[in-house]
Amino acid sequence: MAAGKSSIGKSLFSASGLVLILAVLVLVNLIFSRVNLRWDLTEDKLYSLSEGTEQILSNIENDVTLRLFVTRDNVNVPITIRSYTDRLVDFLSEYEYASDGKVQLEVIDTRIDSEEEDWARRYGLEGVDLPSGERIYLGLVAESADQERAIPMLDPSAEKQLEYDVTRIISMVQSAKKQKIAVVSGLPVFGGARTSFNPTGGSEPWLFIQELKKTYEVEEVSPSAPGAEIPDDADLVMIIHPRGFSDGLLYEVDQYLVGGGSLLILVDPYAVMDMSQGISKGSSLDKLFSAWGIRMDKTKALVDLAYATRLRAQDNRIENNPLWLSLRAEAFDKETLITAGLESMLLPVAGAIERVEERDLDLSYQTLLRSSPQSGLIDSFKAQFSVADIRKEFSAADKRYDMAVQLHGRFPSAFAEGPPETEGAGQGEKSDEPQAAAAVHRTETQEASTVIVLADADFLYDGYYVSRQNFLGFEMASIFNDNLNFLLNSGELLTGVDALIRVRSRGTYERPFDRVAALEAQAQEKWLDREQELERKVEELNAKLSALEKQKDAAQKLILSPEQQAEVERFQEERRRISEELKEVRRNLRADIEALGSRVKFINIFLVPLLVCIAGGLYALYRRNRSREP
Repeated sequence: MAAGKSSIGKSLFSASGLVLILAVLVLVNLIFSRVNLRWDLTEDKLYSLSEGTEQILSNIENDVTLRLFVTRDNVNVPITIRSYTDRLVDFLSEYEYASDGKVQLEVIDTRIDSEEEDWARRYGLEGVDLPSGERIYLGLVAESADQERAIPMLDPSAEKQLEYDVTRIISMVQSAKKQKIAVVSGLPVFGGARTSFNPTGGSEPWLFIQELKKTYEVEEVSPSAPGAEIPDDADLVMIIHPRGFSDGLLYEVDQYLVGGGSLLILVDPYAVMDMSQGISKGSSLDKLFSAWGIRMDKTKALVDLAYATRLRAQDNRIENNPLWLSLRAEAFDKETLITAGLESMLLPVAGAIERVEERDLDLSYQTLLRSSPQSGLIDSFKAQFSVADIRKEFSAADKRYDMAVQLHGRFPSAFAEGPPETEGAGQGEKSDEPQAAAAVHRTETQEASTVIVLADADFLYDGYYVSRQNFLGFEMASIFNDNLNFLLNSGELLTGVDALIRVRSRGTYERPFDRVAALEAQAQEKWLDREQELERKVEELNAKLSALEKQKDAAQKLILSPEQQAEVERFQEERRRISEELKEVRRNLRADIEALGSRVKFINIFLVPLLVCIAGGLYALYRRNRSREP
């Protein structure tokens, strides 16, 4: 009887214990449901809001409502869109949490033929037509007071730019006035008719112009227009490939800067995208640069073996072109906001900027982009030559060249003697317009201004930083490097919106094989030495054969003399030896890379599982020994 009571008591105790445990779990779940715990273990904190976003959210004056229009209840929506939508909702919820309620998120399901779909259309959101004929939506609208901004389509392929896009429209709805950027360009960046003289033109402006228009008021200033003027109310002037600028336009730029404005200048020793007729495709602002204590020789292009880009040559071979520079992380200055978070850029035929220590100027000089030590300068017209010809004559200078710099301080006027004479004025006389300008001529900035100079302009062409693809009838643009980011970072710093720079510059999802790249660079340097040695041997042989040829009479022109035959045989043996050395370099390169790959595979496939099994076995033995103890 006692045993029965004990058994019943244990059963009741066990049941009550389970109920108690269940109650504790429910209580803990209710408590922790109110607590928002976040732990981002990625190296660059890719899934956390960045410092720039938190700064903008902390300064919000008017509450912001984010309306996310998505099509969820449709079985035909691709699984990739569904998973992206889930990540999107989770990420936008971070804005609610970080803003202390100043940002509210509304998720609106745009079902077919619903009132919600009508709202999406009124906001200007772009739907995507499925093969079934149905339309889905994935757009975002930000509203604050009487301001409204929209992202018509959130591109899944541009997910790493999502935070910047969202933070930008939140920042934009806090202000009713757009800042103005004046663009003076010698390249057809605003589009236009496609002609034989302008084959890169078209109805659409270049992508960077479209991106600028999302944030700024963009005004075109034609450098070829008579009496071209820089707008006084421009917050930033962007000068692209200033080829053939008149003195009048240079004076306009000079006085804008001296008046307290900011400049972003893109010069180029050889503009690949310049389709105008003429031998020289270089551009510079020598008169202004000289006054600022810098120099960019438009007759010299930069060659860098470490940053060579793999391109397809005319004979369909893939070769490393050292004139087209694929910059990696070590080329960027990590102490400057503009370049701190950038990882890669592509510069087609860039130049070098030098500081001239001839004048005592109140200007700071900051390098933004720099070449590797395996670089040097060649004549810019040789950009038309083959890679083999360039490598044949090239010798690295064992120094690093500046490709982009930032100047800050009080700039002197490049026109110390006043405005230039205009066309039509008599000799020694000035027209009425320059005389009027002379009354307000400025000789030096009263407050500090900033100028950013980059020795390349082609990098802004769409094909050098964006790939386009068609997804369900909607054209999506996928950014594959930081060319556009450099431009937008520079614009935001120069117009004072520097918080957005810290939003975009947060690293990337890509992790390059640094060890493999280092091995390739080391082998390439050794390969170049052997290649140049072989070319020198060829030239020496040709010179000796020519000398021997001159010693023969007319009857022996088609017959090799014993001396010539000996020279040919000696060269063939030398060439065979050097060819074997080249093959050895390639074999060693492949061997090192393959050995590195084998070690990684062994660790991932065998070593890690083996360690897990050993740890599991040891833990099982430990548990078994513990269970045997009394």
